[in-house]
Amino acid sequence: MIQPPDALQAKRVLSIQIVMALALSAVALFFGGIVAASVLIGAGVCTLANGAFAFMIFRRYRAQEPGLLVMRFYGAEIGKIAIVLLLFATAFALIDGLNLPALLGAYFVVQVFPALLASGWTPADNVKR
Repeated sequence: MIQPPDALQAKRVLSIQIVMALALSAVALFFGGIVAASVLIGAGVCTLANGAFAFMIFRRYRAQEPGLLVMRFYGAEIGKIAIVLLLFATAFALIDGLNLPALLGAYFVVQVFPALLASGWTPADNVKR
């Protein structure tokens, strides 16, 4: 089965997110175990939620039903938000002393930068010539 270009882009972003999550966690080890755990949880929540979103969007669908695809996007986004909230709540309930800035910072970095890298964005793109 040939995958649409958007599905390949989603796989690329998810792959970069996994690598970035592991790299950030390894760097965070230098700041202590709780910081590393916080970074791993923040990055992991982001990657898992985005993986679930991509799975919900790119499973088989019929192009003749665009309304169904739009509803799938809304459902996938609601599901992604629910996953994020559930995983963060579980982490805070089960692990004492999580470092909130490290957790949310890792979530943000893993959410934003892989998408920029996969799209081919560079800082020079924003400079007017």
